[in-house]
Amino acid sequence: MIELKETYLNKIAPEIMKSFNISNINALPQIKKVVINSGIGEIRENKEALETFIDELANIAGQQPYPRKAKKSEAGFKIKQGDVVGYAVTLRGDRMWAFIQKLIGIALPRVRDFRGLSIDSFDAEGNYSLGIKEHVIFPEVDPNKTKGIRSLQVSIIFDKGELEINKEILKKLGFPFNK
Repeated sequence: MIELKETYLNKIAPEIMKSFNISNINALPQIKKVVINSGIGEIRENKEALETFIDELANIAGQQPYPRKAKKSEAGFKIKQGDVVGYAVTLRGDRMWAFIQKLIGIALPRVRDFRGLSIDSFDAEGNYSLGIKEHVIFPEVDPNKTKGIRSLQVSIIFDKGELEINKEILKKLGFPFNK
């Protein structure tokens, strides 16, 4: 079992249940999935750079990304409806826990001039999103072989919209929020 998942189930969940007076573990919000998105922008035309980025994203996530297509045409960006404009990966289960553990323990400490994550990045449903400006902070990406720096959006989706409880869960998991 993933170390972070085990810590959550055995230590963090009982603490949060006690502090918020929740009697049943099924009433506690659970992390349902993690979604990693990235737009491909100008590398859409460069087939070699695109294939390299898809491989890097697959190595970061541990599974193959799926293409995201444009919903409508945009002449200013030379995009037609149905063109691939980005790639996404949805992680659930053990892969999700492994990614969260890698994000907290390895990737975020490698960010240059890191001052913590914004606590204001929760949406109305209690889900958390963070932007990563350089995908090379992950150890699976070799910065010398990459064909350009891409940014990623990581969304952590909860099954219940309990904002305060969701904030506390992420704090206890070790997300480095700024004060």
